[in-house]
Amino acid sequence: MKQKTGLITIPALALVLILGAVAADEIATLRGGTPIAEQAELSAIPQVVDTDIRSKRNYPMQPPLIPHDTRGYDVNLKVNKCMSCHARQRIEESLAPMVSVTHFMDRDGNFLAEISPRRYFCNQCHVTQTTTRDVTENEFKDMDELLEERAVSEQDD
Repeated sequence: MKQKTGLITIPALALVLILGAVAADEIATLRGGTPIAEQAELSAIPQVVDTDIRSKRNYPMQPPLIPHDTRGYDVNLKVNKCMSCHARQRIEESLAPMVSVTHFMDRDGNFLAEISPRRYFCNQCHVTQTTTRDVTENEFKDMDELLEERAVSEQDD
């Protein structure tokens, strides 16, 4: 009985390996068509939008994008470079927008004197904007577009 099981197992394993190799050729990856053993041509590092102009948000409650370069900013347990401009005490001098009051609330909704530890690491939610094309195609529509389409369709009815 053991020998019979072994005879069935070997062809089944071979079939799985062959199908796996065929499927591996069809898997979409960020490498594109570049084989594993070769180095893909490197693309340029995208430029950071450094205009200091606030960007439109695409959906309600979206964290604001950072409209300037943050390379080299220290944000760790001892220091938060972002707060050198965005802290309540510094906004008049820096002309930067103040951190939202929600960043001073703990998980129970109580207001704190300092930034909540849950909101201290800015790059958890806020990112710099770069000039680059989308990595993947998408058909995202912001709230204003959806509302406009809805109003037009209701007019047509």
